[in-house]
Amino acid sequence: MATKDRRVKRMRGSRMHGWGNTQKHRGAGSRGGHGMAGSKKHKWHYISKYFPDYFGSRGFTRHSADKDDVTMNVGYITEHLEAFVAEGKAKKSGDAYELDLGKAGYTKLLGAGSVNVKLKVKVAKCSASAKKKIEAQGGSVESVSGGAGESDELGD
Repeated sequence: MATKDRRVKRMRGSRMHGWGNTQKHRGAGSRGGHGMAGSKKHKWHYISKYFPDYFGSRGFTRHSADKDDVTMNVGYITEHLEAFVAEGKAKKSGDAYELDLGKAGYTKLLGAGSVNVKLKVKVAKCSASAKKKIEAQGGSVESVSGGAGESDELGD
């Protein structure tokens, strides 16, 4: 592109382009440091306006041992029993359905819902109401170890 056709004509021919000395418009020193340098000092007004949550922390991270159990209700099992059989998570043996919740990724069985079939469930933890509902239909709940920090006892 020819010089006469350029849109930028201002300061052409001037060595310093309006910055006085050449050194004044060069390097990180002229912009107050690299990146977020000075964000608590001379760039504070910019940070507080455009990045108000940059400093400080929100909330906390729970330790992995304190996280809740992965739960499932007995009512959900009875409603989705055919899907569990189709997926291979449960199998029918005689008149009962056998289901290993540990292999399905669940660690605790809860008692919400109703049970209308005979179930044989293997799970690490089980609430008293879930055990009562399953045994009322002639089923059973077997305790399997669920990993570190969990007891083999059935209970809530």
